[in-house]
Amino acid sequence: MSASGLSGTEKKVAFSLASVFGLRMMGLFMIMPVFALYGQHLEGFSPLWVGIAIGAYGLTQAVLQIPMGILSDRIGRKPVIMGGLLVFALGSVVAAMADSIYGVVAGRALQGMGAIAAAVLALAADLSRDEQRTKVMAIIGMCIGFSFALSLLVGPVVAQHLGLSGLFAMTAGLALLGIVIVQLLVPNPVTHAPKGDTLAAPARIVQMLKNPQLIRLDAGIFILHLVLTAVFVALPLDLVDAGFAKEEHWMLYFPAFIGAFFLMVPLIIIGVKRKNAKGMFQVALVILLVALGMMAAFSHSLVGLSVAVVLFFTGFNYLEASLPSLIAKFCPVGEKGTAMGVYSTSQFLGAFCGGLIGGGAYQWLGATGVFIAGMILMAIWLILSLGMQNPVLLKSYTLAANVEGTDQAKTMAMELSKLAGVAEAIVVLEEKVAYLKVDEHFDLRQARAVLGSVN
Repeated sequence: MSASGLSGTEKKVAFSLASVFGLRMMGLFMIMPVFALYGQHLEGFSPLWVGIAIGAYGLTQAVLQIPMGILSDRIGRKPVIMGGLLVFALGSVVAAMADSIYGVVAGRALQGMGAIAAAVLALAADLSRDEQRTKVMAIIGMCIGFSFALSLLVGPVVAQHLGLSGLFAMTAGLALLGIVIVQLLVPNPVTHAPKGDTLAAPARIVQMLKNPQLIRLDAGIFILHLVLTAVFVALPLDLVDAGFAKEEHWMLYFPAFIGAFFLMVPLIIIGVKRKNAKGMFQVALVILLVALGMMAAFSHSLVGLSVAVVLFFTGFNYLEASLPSLIAKFCPVGEKGTAMGVYSTSQFLGAFCGGLIGGGAYQWLGATGVFIAGMILMAIWLILSLGMQNPVLLKSYTLAANVEGTDQAKTMAMELSKLAGVAEAIVVLEEKVAYLKVDEHFDLRQARAVLGSVN
């Protein structure tokens, strides 16, 4: 076993599924920095329809995200993932062949119907041990961030040489490559991970929406991706107006994204050392407010826009990285799958609304109107964050439980709750697992003793 604790199989699972997720996300993201610039030849082109085309995938993703995850529990993860990638490739072909913006919108909506996020994460959970699952998920998360950065580089370069049709054709190829990876490199699971960790339970969704801490985070990811999508309706056109040739936009986006990644590191370090995640969260929101304000104020200044882009990505990177971990900290024990399902749905809905609002605002108010709208939304999020609790640093465990009846499950849960360091404990008879949230005083051996010899 390596120092990381991951077995050879778990490493293979983590990096192969991260590649699949990354290839698919690149296919979605590559259009963002280029469509407003390279789609002007399409019939029906207007800023409003540009925004709808960029964000159309978010609506179908939001609608199908949870149902596709549930379907994967019934017919298997791999069939759902490969079927979703095939639908994504088909949507890419439809968009590539379109000669009107309406055809591109249809293709993008079809791309979104290949909603595989829940199934991919559930498969990763099925193929990893409880104690290593967080590391596997972290690798997949980092790959998603890297795919976004890479799309800012690759999208403008591909569009310059192959045009929009070539870019969409490339996304179809990436989806087909993902199918090959799933088929040849990802092992077949023999068991399902506990549902509470991986998949949304429809009956619990209303409960998640009533949780004041979770609803703040769900509203936050909605606003974050709304603003991101809206900004990329207006920003490319603003850069051209400021004298920055569209063929060279990658020379700003990619270095800015990478530089912003390093700039966010101090926020993470300070938040951990001072145990003040809430404070750093609010600092990131203020950074985004400043960035959007600079975009509005310096719309014709290349220097001003460049600084604004670096600041925007700094705040975005920090929030995008920290929100999922905050969801895990605030969600009730054993409900991570449902909490993440609501969170992901909010994220995709934000992307759709961002395209709609960004395109409409640009058409009627210009780029400055888009950035001011973004500032208003960020200010609302900042106000919402005032009621956010500073999360307690707790670890989550999912342990097998040697339990045979309801009374025994209740007794086990009571005994686990009495152990030192246990903040929350629940034993689920149907899944024969115990979900725990614990602090640094927790002794895993004591918990295993309570749960029986199955661990």
